[in-house]
Amino acid sequence: MPKSVLIVDDNQLVREVVRVFFGTLADWQVGGEAAGGAEAIQKARELKPDLVLLDLSMPYMNGLEAASVLKKMLPDVHIIAFTMFADALGSRLSSAVGVDLVVPKAEGLTVLAKALQSLMGTAHDAPSRP
Repeated sequence: MPKSVLIVDDNQLVREVVRVFFGTLADWQVGGEAAGGAEAIQKARELKPDLVLLDLSMPYMNGLEAASVLKKMLPDVHIIAFTMFADALGSRLSSAVGVDLVVPKAEGLTVLAKALQSLMGTAHDAPSRP
């Protein structure tokens, strides 16, 4: 049975690219998308995904705030912060709010695929270019 992911990013183009990327992975299905932290919490409550792929820089409720709520609400959910601000996010802070891994967007989808393999043990036949 495929694992489900909730994609959370305020940029629609990023959500579309990531959705297509997950569509190439045999062990995954996109369960839903959200454009912000509050919407992510609502959708995660309904969908109960295996993974939340979460941007950090979003208006109204940022990814750190959302991660903290998500981890309390669904303690078994894995959270990957997929962000342009990976350097600014320390490992202590990310783990304190419930983020399992931080993957820089600048590193691309191949690195994201490797992170999925490392975290979840799923196949990652990712495209060679982001």
